[in-house]
Amino acid sequence: MSTDASATGPVVLHIAFGDSALQPPAGGRDAARIRLDLPCLAGQAEETIFDGLQPLPTIDGVTLFQRGDLHVGHAQEPFDEATVEAASRRLYDRVLKACNRRRLYRAWNYVPRINAYKDGLEHYRAFCKGRSLAFEASHGAGYEVRLPAASAVGSDGRTLDVVFAAGLKTPRHVENPEQVPAYRYPREYGPRSPSFSRATAVVEGGREWIFVSGTASIKGHATVGVGSLREQIDCTLDNLRLISLNSGAGESLGRGTPGPAWERHFKIYLRRADDLARARELLERILVFPGDHVTWLRSDICRAELDIEIEATLVR
Repeated sequence: MSTDASATGPVVLHIAFGDSALQPPAGGRDAARIRLDLPCLAGQAEETIFDGLQPLPTIDGVTLFQRGDLHVGHAQEPFDEATVEAASRRLYDRVLKACNRRRLYRAWNYVPRINAYKDGLEHYRAFCKGRSLAFEASHGAGYEVRLPAASAVGSDGRTLDVVFAAGLKTPRHVENPEQVPAYRYPREYGPRSPSFSRATAVVEGGREWIFVSGTASIKGHATVGVGSLREQIDCTLDNLRLISLNSGAGESLGRGTPGPAWERHFKIYLRRADDLARARELLERILVFPGDHVTWLRSDICRAELDIEIEATLVR
């Protein structure tokens, strides 16, 4: 995984997946690219949420771009299964330092072999421990109130990566009334709880944003529909509906709401590539429609029993 940021700006930031990462980005000198090692199964192989960005000097290995007060960045650490906790701590220490006075709005995390174990601890849980220690060191004992929307999925690469958005405005972090906040999960899910909110809403960089975290088939803190893709999709859609309502985007993630139209970006992660046809048949009738930006990816998910995860970014 790597970043190409040789342009002087303003640029469109391309998040490239699968084979698209091997090709020059559309836009040439007016484009920058972050390459991520996840196979793209269908849809748009390059996600372009952020445009009009001015490249900034790198800070401690963190690549940064700016649009007004909005900062977008990318950082990575070499991956060694024996040091996942330490690597994630270093990664987030650097990101939070680079953010300076800015608040994190959204973080996209990519963890190699996320469900593998080392010395009895799953890579994802080791990642969560290191990340939470970095937040606590930066923000103090009450750090939970500042946790951004986030996702953490598996990658096929050899680096631990995070892509993030941050800004000067104080955001509104959103929870789901039918899910325990991730940062309050019981200890059975690891030595430190996951550090994220279910969504973040903010007006920054001249636009209104709603960042919806990676959302899956969980009620309370328990997985629902183990072994059934259809049950997991139904539960995930219900959670997205509740998060959308609490975010102020209506029941349908901005679709059909009053005022200017929302531009809707989705990433849908599938544990098994063979589930693509069935998942598309269901979700293209219920969730994603012509005009939406959708990327379907093959990825392991933070819980080994989960088969699908869906995230969204709404902007207007």
